[in-house]
Amino acid sequence: MHFGMTIAGSDSGAGAGMQQDLKTFTALGVYCATIVTSVTAQNTYEVTAIYDLPAEIVEAQIEAVLADFEIRYGKTGMLSNADIVRSVARKAREHGLSLVVDPVMVSKSGAVLLKQEAVEALRSDLLSLALMVTPNIPEAEILSGIKISNSYDMEEAARRIIELGPKYVVIKGGHMQGETVTDLFYDGKSIMKFSYDRVNTKNTHGGGDTLSAAITAYLSKGYEPLRAYALGRRFMQRAIERALNVGKGYGPVNPIYKLLK
Repeated sequence: MHFGMTIAGSDSGAGAGMQQDLKTFTALGVYCATIVTSVTAQNTYEVTAIYDLPAEIVEAQIEAVLADFEIRYGKTGMLSNADIVRSVARKAREHGLSLVVDPVMVSKSGAVLLKQEAVEALRSDLLSLALMVTPNIPEAEILSGIKISNSYDMEEAARRIIELGPKYVVIKGGHMQGETVTDLFYDGKSIMKFSYDRVNTKNTHGGGDTLSAAITAYLSKGYEPLRAYALGRRFMQRAIERALNVGKGYGPVNPIYKLLK
């Protein structure tokens, strides 16, 4: 059996966060441990409340899980505040945990999920430990400090982000205009681009969580990082194509599409 871990916030609407991660890992045949960082009250169109767990409780969850399961790879989602970011970084360093960092900053409905001081902690403490970081374009702009308007800007942003310490950078191209979506994969030496047909749907809630969880699941199954990304991205494409039109806002992508037909 393969094992993985998600360190993320809870989405009461179950379209993103820990719940979406758990669905993704399970769909890909990986047992997923769940470390809760924050509890959110949200649905498909708004986040009405956020409660951050104390950093020591986040650490205790990580310690309990790693004392019992052989887990090499984990992913991070919503980390919310600087104390939680630093705690996750400290435990990852202590246990040699390889992390796929999804630098979740803003929800689909526009709620801020990462406080400003946490952004700096992410840059200084967590990215230096990351195996891979998977920002979308707005997140890549914040991490790199440059405005991204075209593919050349994406390349420069990737070069700047990798200087923060991650071994691999994936910049997701969904915020760029066009009939295709082009992601950028950078390993510090070569830049590779992957293009996919744009799915014309508003139901993309949890897409970033699905991708980072899928990458982590494939890493846990023994795939190399580039292959894990490629397989994870193909999986996310299918999940978007089969997104659920539920709720009054942005419906979630559907990683369990084989079950929900």
